[in-house]
Amino acid sequence: MNNYLLESTDFLAEQNEIAEIIKKNKFQDSAISIYDLEETLLEKALEDLDTYSFLTTKKIIIIKNIETIKQEDFEKDLKHLYQYLENPNPDNLLIITSKKLNNVLKMTKELKKKCEFIQVSMNAEAFAKKELKDYKLEPGVLNLLLNYCKDDITKLKNECIKLKTYKFDEKEITKKDVEEMCVEKLGDSQDLTFAFSRSLAEKNKKEALLKYRELLNYNIEPYNIVGLLATQIRIIYQVKCLEEKGMSNTEIANTLGKKPFYIQKTSELTRYFTLKELLELIIKLESIDIQIKTSDIDPNSLIELFILNI
Repeated sequence: MNNYLLESTDFLAEQNEIAEIIKKNKFQDSAISIYDLEETLLEKALEDLDTYSFLTTKKIIIIKNIETIKQEDFEKDLKHLYQYLENPNPDNLLIITSKKLNNVLKMTKELKKKCEFIQVSMNAEAFAKKELKDYKLEPGVLNLLLNYCKDDITKLKNECIKLKTYKFDEKEITKKDVEEMCVEKLGDSQDLTFAFSRSLAEKNKKEALLKYRELLNYNIEPYNIVGLLATQIRIIYQVKCLEEKGMSNTEIANTLGKKPFYIQKTSELTRYFTLKELLELIIKLESIDIQIKTSDIDPNSLIELFILNI
């Protein structure tokens, strides 16, 4: 079967996986056509899949960002795609990519059923060791570099290139070199919002204030932070409601269209709240949102006061 569905948030990891798929299927000398669904219509890719090439027997067709398709707007094209996947042309290598799939959608279920699904990931430590294999590393360099890049393989490669160029003559990299040359990547704002929610749930006001100030480093406006937090609290509320109905984490994940690991992390917080407390928090956050947008009160003061009164 020459049909693949990839899920990846990292460009370099995705490109490496695509190269491996092409090599494994012996399509190295084939023409490649790329259709980014953020820029072009699915119908163009479908035309290519259905057309036989006059110049070469084999061809590679890559459809990017399939998750941007709205099922209700492209039912005809998606039906066409499913039909092709039922009886694919063996001279075509089809690779469909997505940054994040919604497992609840019919489209995701159909594609996973008809394609070989791969969640793309790379071992960051092994990758960095290979990139820096010709250099002597001071103890602690690797851990510091990995912490700076936070499993972003594309960023990790760029930082390795930068360090190798900087220390080309000496062939030795120190922790000071990493601190001077590399820019630390901020963590995912959703992860930080989760950590913020956990500190609030644990009534750890000092930690909550720290996490709030970290979020400000993302250049996110305070009212947007309120929105992020309100979204997290609503999800905790939804998970708790479904837990009380006896649903498992997997069932909850499918119902809410979230990854099971995300639901598992969220369920760690539900025990700290009653449903009534969660509703009260949502109402307080909505009130803060209105005050930020309609008054001259310092928004940071409102949010910090909310944290201190939790």
